[in-house]
Amino acid sequence: MAAVVLQHLTRRFGNVVAVNDLSLEIAAGEMVALLGPSGCGKSTTLRMIAGLLPPTAGDIRFGDRSVLAVPAEQRGAVLVFQKHLLFPHMTVGENVGFGLRMRGLRQKEIHVRVQEMLELVRLPGFEKRRAHELSGGQQQRVALARGLVVRPAVLLLDEPLANLDANLRLEMRELIRSLQQALKMTAIFVTHDQEEAVMLADRIALLFDGVLQQFDRPRALYECPRSVQVARFFRNENVLRGRKEGERFVCGESHLVVGGAKEHPDGEYLLTVRPEEVRISDSQVENSLWARVRAAVYMGTHTQLLLEVEGQQWRVHGPADGCYPAGSGLWIHLPPQRIWLLPPAV
Repeated sequence: MAAVVLQHLTRRFGNVVAVNDLSLEIAAGEMVALLGPSGCGKSTTLRMIAGLLPPTAGDIRFGDRSVLAVPAEQRGAVLVFQKHLLFPHMTVGENVGFGLRMRGLRQKEIHVRVQEMLELVRLPGFEKRRAHELSGGQQQRVALARGLVVRPAVLLLDEPLANLDANLRLEMRELIRSLQQALKMTAIFVTHDQEEAVMLADRIALLFDGVLQQFDRPRALYECPRSVQVARFFRNENVLRGRKEGERFVCGESHLVVGGAKEHPDGEYLLTVRPEEVRISDSQVENSLWARVRAAVYMGTHTQLLLEVEGQQWRVHGPADGCYPAGSGLWIHLPPQRIWLLPPAV
């Protein structure tokens, strides 16, 4: 395994800047997600790391050496694509062992390592099958095994689960994470799915329009976003504009206690609280706001409420067995330690 360092990495396609001055330090043995909407530069970054695309500017380092001048096949990085790209004329065992044969290993060692890898990806006894005899999830496991069997210094995954159904995606997430931890390898994967990034990654690099917005642990991106754009990407639209004065946030006639307020100087801010942290209250208590119900949708584990709060649209998770007629009013309580203040610029 190797640490991966991106230093001011930039890639232009004509006048379009796909990746703009990206710097990341990924520790050896760490699993990092490149997360963001379509067209934000995630896959372009992955291809530059793999050596399939040269950067316009910047450097890529594996450990203490630059790999810019190192051909893709010699970098020690393996890229697993969204489409598994198995060789249809080969058996599963031949597909998995292909990279080892290209490296000139003896057949006996290839056989042993292929068997070990098929055990790891939970496909023992599948070495004689052909690709068309496998399910989509099994084919993706074979593609993963083919990449892992050569023992790469860095594993790169480009939306490897996008073509799988929901149940298979969950199963493959668990498998990829367990393999990465068992083999202690450095891994970088691309996804546009917040849940997938949170489940798999030690840290997440969130990109918008080729620019790094925040590089942090999953919990920090959820609970401590650096901007309202980051909060909204992680499905938190609950925002109020106001002023922080001492330990309180003043919004219209409402004065709310803010936990950790001392960390911020007084001034204009945006207040935010995640939907699952807001509590429905029977009466007005400290740190409560009056809200009007616009819609309610039963979600099984909870009821998702669309509320109007101080003229803003909020989403709140209420009890699954609650009754919330459209047009009715209710109090919502904002726990002080769950309130987060954001810069006022939107």
